[in-house]
Amino acid sequence: MIKGRAITALGVAATAALALAGCSSPSASGSGDADGERISLRMLVNVTPNLTEEFWNELVAPFEEANDGIDVVIQNPGAEGVHAAIPRLLAAGDAPDIVQSFAPTPEIAPELVDLSEYEWATSGPLADQYTIDGKYYMAGIGVQLQSLFFYNKTAFAEAGIAETPTTVDELTEALGKLKDAGWTPVQTGGDWMTSHTLQTLGLPSIIAEHPDWFQELNAGELTFSDTYGDAVETYAEWVEEGYIPKEALGIKYPDAEQAFLSGKAAVYSMGSWFAGTQAKAADSADIGVFRAPAFDADTQPSMGANIASPYSIMKSSEHQDAAAQLIEYLVTDQDAVSTQLAVDGNFRDGYEYEMTPLGKELLAIVADTPAESYTPTGHGYGERRLPSEYSGEINTQTQALIGGTPAQEVLDAMDAWFLANAN
Repeated sequence: MIKGRAITALGVAATAALALAGCSSPSASGSGDADGERISLRMLVNVTPNLTEEFWNELVAPFEEANDGIDVVIQNPGAEGVHAAIPRLLAAGDAPDIVQSFAPTPEIAPELVDLSEYEWATSGPLADQYTIDGKYYMAGIGVQLQSLFFYNKTAFAEAGIAETPTTVDELTEALGKLKDAGWTPVQTGGDWMTSHTLQTLGLPSIIAEHPDWFQELNAGELTFSDTYGDAVETYAEWVEEGYIPKEALGIKYPDAEQAFLSGKAAVYSMGSWFAGTQAKAADSADIGVFRAPAFDADTQPSMGANIASPYSIMKSSEHQDAAAQLIEYLVTDQDAVSTQLAVDGNFRDGYEYEMTPLGKELLAIVADTPAESYTPTGHGYGERRLPSEYSGEINTQTQALIGGTPAQEVLDAMDAWFLANAN
């Protein structure tokens, strides 16, 4: 029996103002609170085509069955998403007990419980990279790769491309062959996904050369144009050559995903969660994957990665012990972790699940990636981060590239943005 149920963040009634100072005393146990009353743990989660409310309720059901004094209430943030919902719920004094898919920031850390006393938090995937002032505010289930190019194997064969590219020059040459063979070389779209290809193209090589790029850029010790110049100019070349269709800006993310799945394009830059989508597709093109190529053939590029499904406890929670019990289950139980890894195409040593051929190709990339070479993407996380508005700005400027704005104008605009916004 599934006791968990779902509510939307928009439907949660606002209560008294949030007490922001101090940590409330834990009062919960696995059998209910100190007075024997049942506990309801509200968990705000990311809801996607893969991570449905039904999925979340089924995921927590075994925990509820083993802890009959605890009900887990799945909270759907609706269209605004988790990141937008958290500040609103905090301001309303109605924060959930647990937040999923919300990487802690220095600004939000005071509202979160320090999990440094828990071994399952400090030893988890990418845990050290997400610390803030040496403290652990979240625990995740695995690694979500970012710096990837998925490709249509049929398209590559028809274009006479026998090996996947390992350098940007080889990739650019391959895109030309694909276009000549009648294929749409690169699948992208509007919304947030526009800049994903640019970041996949540039960031791995940039971090390989400048390991402290996030901190140095934020401090004004490096400039965007000096470090991202080659990637922006290459992307502009791809647009000019027609490898990236200008009409892509009108394509929504789900439509871009389906277009690539159905074999309408040759290359698609996306995170490893795409493997989970492909695994569930009723019909899919023959798809493979390769890591982001290097600008310098003699340099091994870094691998963009995020922690998969991070969980945090809000300091305002009155049931912190019960919340910790639930998170420990979600990030250590063999079945719970494997289920979460499988649904979104993520990975973790020691936790296996049935993989598609594409999933096995991704696992080979993970096995070949040293832990120290992982890098944040977007505006970053932990101590390596840029102003949070960076992701939106680089997306806007990438859309400008597709619209025909010269590369140098985009680079100048990004330099000006950092001058106005960096610390």
